[in-house]
Amino acid sequence: MAQYKIAVVVGSIRKDSFNKKLARALEKLFPADFSFTHVRIDDLPLYNQDDDGNPLAQVTRLKGEIKAAQGLLFVTPEYNRSIPGVLKNAIDHASRPYGQSAWDGKPAGVIGASVGAIGTALSQQHLRNILAYLNVPTLGQPEAFIHNKEGLYEADGSLGEGSRKFLQSWVDAYVAWVRKHA
Repeated sequence: MAQYKIAVVVGSIRKDSFNKKLARALEKLFPADFSFTHVRIDDLPLYNQDDDGNPLAQVTRLKGEIKAAQGLLFVTPEYNRSIPGVLKNAIDHASRPYGQSAWDGKPAGVIGASVGAIGTALSQQHLRNILAYLNVPTLGQPEAFIHNKEGLYEADGSLGEGSRKFLQSWVDAYVAWVRKHA
């Protein structure tokens, strides 16, 4: 049985999301004592502080999945040099009301893929700034800005030979981070 439950938060809700595909491919690189729950964020209403006292079932579910996890894996695209609004909305919901953040103290990894040559460098930095405020210890090194291009994946969806070694080193560092901080 898995000892480490990881809440995977994919910042894209697009059906054929590059980042959803990356998250699934990365999972295959983890040791057997890690399991994954993909946290749904596409059904959340826009955050409104007026709703803090009576959250909808979707918000309660989101917070419960995060609280049940020993670690967080954010896999996000970059929209206009920052994180997608849907991801920020999910972060806001799970961090409220003040003093009741589901994110608090959960070790995290941040990674993402984009068609651009710099990958998701700026969205990752913005996300790290938000997570620092929320007391989420976030893996700093190695950084991984994935250029989604030919050869990244094999036909079966697994990582291509040229990417696998680098991403395995990222996963290994993340695994050590979670084990240290969970």
